[in-house]
Amino acid sequence: MKENKNSADDVQLVHQLEEKIKSIKSEIAKVIVGQDEIIDQLLIALLSKGHCLLVGVPGLAKTLLIKTLAEVMDLKFSRIQFTPDLMPSDITGTEILDEDPSTRKRNFRFISGPVFANIILADEINRTPPKTQAALLEAMQEHKVTAAGITYQLPEPFFVLATQNPIEQEGTYPLPEAQLDRFMFNLWLNYPSYDEEVKVVQTTTSEYKADLKKVINSAELISFQELVRKVPVADNVIEFAVKISNLTRPINGSSPKYIKDWITWGAGPRASQYLILAAKTKAVMQGRFTPNIDDVRFAMLPVLRHRIITNFGAEAEGITSIDVIQKIVEETK
Repeated sequence: MKENKNSADDVQLVHQLEEKIKSIKSEIAKVIVGQDEIIDQLLIALLSKGHCLLVGVPGLAKTLLIKTLAEVMDLKFSRIQFTPDLMPSDITGTEILDEDPSTRKRNFRFISGPVFANIILADEINRTPPKTQAALLEAMQEHKVTAAGITYQLPEPFFVLATQNPIEQEGTYPLPEAQLDRFMFNLWLNYPSYDEEVKVVQTTTSEYKADLKKVINSAELISFQELVRKVPVADNVIEFAVKISNLTRPINGSSPKYIKDWITWGAGPRASQYLILAAKTKAVMQGRFTPNIDDVRFAMLPVLRHRIITNFGAEAEGITSIDVIQKIVEETK
């Protein structure tokens, strides 16, 4: 950690975080079967002050997972079901005309919306029009909302997990690439294995009820988020992250031929930032004081998946952004 009078405290915090992460995972496992990699990535995003876009078919316990995470961390949870008729004020809040019963004086009073929580589950964000999507994305970026010229600060920590259903695309409003870039990770939730599904059915069709313990509170979480920012990173690790982002850009003269053949737009500078933040967070979660290049590699798929735009040539060959990322991983080993 940085050499200052607080370095000993920071080292102690790293050890505390490692233990807290183990306890959080242990509590979540009482409710959620499997999904270890998704849980790791959610925790990394939360500690990095990032947001996640989660793609998965219905019935894979996305809501239950986030609700359980909020409960274990003693954070306020809010679920917003996005629909075609949802208005921005339904998310951020609205002003109402309030009358004082004694003086009969009327004043406008702001009623805060569901976005005023620590963990927001934005369910099926692609089912609502761009104007409403933008209201949430602005709150994600600024951590505040504005109503009638007055700015209201959102509670900290503030974490948004937006879901998309990959099956039903009729009547949806896909997020533009520029808005997708606001999400640190794009996570794909897979079906459980046979054994995991057996366990899911056994627990969910019985009287079993998990007794969850609160492992961490908002103040502790904020201190861990601040700790992540203090983690030093070697120059070669930063250079590797930037090199990866640069490789994805077809306009870059040194990019491989397959990038020029298959990619329309590559990852921007925000990808490099998130690769390093994810690497730092993964390191401290495991009790290490600085990340290495393997930590950056771990973050490549969730960070780059939604930032690489393939062209018609790639589609004709059945090439996806995931294939491109895997090829980059292989060539940079």
